[in-house]
Amino acid sequence: MKPKYLFDSLWQYRVLVKHMVLRDIQSRYKGSVLGVLWSLLSPVVMLTIYTFFFSVVFRSKWNSGSEGKFEFAIVLFAGLIIFNFFVECITKAPSLIVGNVNYVKKVIFPLEVLSWVSIGSAAFNLVIGYIVLISFLVLSGMSIHWTVLMFPIVILPLVPIVAGLSWVLAGLGVFFRDINQMIGMFITAMMFLCPIFYPISALPEYLMDYIYLNPLTFIVEQSRAVLIFGTMPDWIGLLTYLLVSFLIAWLGLFAFNSMRKGFADVL
Repeated sequence: MKPKYLFDSLWQYRVLVKHMVLRDIQSRYKGSVLGVLWSLLSPVVMLTIYTFFFSVVFRSKWNSGSEGKFEFAIVLFAGLIIFNFFVECITKAPSLIVGNVNYVKKVIFPLEVLSWVSIGSAAFNLVIGYIVLISFLVLSGMSIHWTVLMFPIVILPLVPIVAGLSWVLAGLGVFFRDINQMIGMFITAMMFLCPIFYPISALPEYLMDYIYLNPLTFIVEQSRAVLIFGTMPDWIGLLTYLLVSFLIAWLGLFAFNSMRKGFADVL
């Protein structure tokens, strides 16, 4: 069954997606002592480690004019929660169909919703990271700007791009089983070609424009603007990004629907 429009399947099967997201989150921590609390403990521990090493050991400073003791760790963490959301979705994508062969045999099952389930599960961890970051700002005595409330708006344009890439990779994963190795190299390159560990201002001027070819760069920069520096997002930039994001999502869904005809034969 093919969706007529880009988000038809998400809306039509929203109850199914919600159920599968909750099941995925629960199964991830099933049998563990702390259960879902691990999703909260992990970012807390990582942020604590970042704070110690970059604020105490290395005494690193971000080029923002602020002398805040914990600023570098906070800025780094803000970039990483975006990157981790992207990575979780992309690394899962090639196995979405291969790992759910039983759904392929069911003609009425909307296979495209598996990408939305993956995104919903990753969004859960993103929200936890967001809560931890805000909590750390409060505990450390750093300024909290009202613009933190705009974070969901800033992150929203990234979702269609992630969905589009997930659909393409889910389809390719059926036919090319070694695609995971390629994704590993791709993700490593994206991490270092994105201003997560360094400010864009640290780059030579002739490279600043090229770094925005990385789809994460703009979202990471805008997220830091609203979460930490208290500045308004670039509305024109976000609208342009959203339009491109929708195009990528549509192309990804088109490619997925073209490849799905051969899923049953391969699997």
